Amino acid sequence: MSRIGRKPIVIPNGVDVTVSGNTVSVKGPKGSLSLETHPHVTVTVTPERTVEVMVADTEDTGDRSLWGLFRNLVANAVEGVQKPFEKKLEFIGVGYRVSVQGTTVQMEVGYSHPVNFPLPEGVSASAEKNTLTLTGIDKQLVGEMAAQIRRIRPPEPYKGKGIKYTDEVIRRKAGKAAKAGA
Repeated sequence: MSRIGRKPIVIPNGVDVTVSGNTVSVKGPKGSLSLETHPHVTVTVTPERTVEVMVADTEDTGDRSLWGLFRNLVANAVEGVQKPFEKKLEFIGVGYRVSVQGTTVQMEVGYSHPVNFPLPEGVSASAEKNTLTLTGIDKQLVGEMAAQIRRIRPPEPYKGKGIKYTDEVIRRKAGKAAKAGA
């Protein structure tokens, strides 16, 4: 039995979940999401306002892993349409700046030119000092955009310069040791 997969998902007030075939649609106050499920996974909405996820074969390890995966994907969709997900990135370094113009994030991160990063529909950004906050109802999309922005200039271990998540800890390395007297 999957410990995660067997937990029912409670549907909060103001959120509507509908299942048609292999498509799960979630509508809430912040927007709507739809999710395609695997053919071996069945999703049902109970009259008690809960969502239950089951798989065809509970003995097959592949199906058991799908069970927990799709339960969490549906739970993230239910949570996202109620309260959007948020990722914060911190820009550390001399002259490192970030600003937002419409749907484009403009970064100055030590290159000879500013880097422009267009945001997809469903993700919004706000910049304050050296911190960029990405928000959206789709957890996977917000996380992927944050990872792509971080990839532009990942933090380096000697000075700690670069783009990092605010809750990320950078393991610092000691620099070159001075040579002892000759």
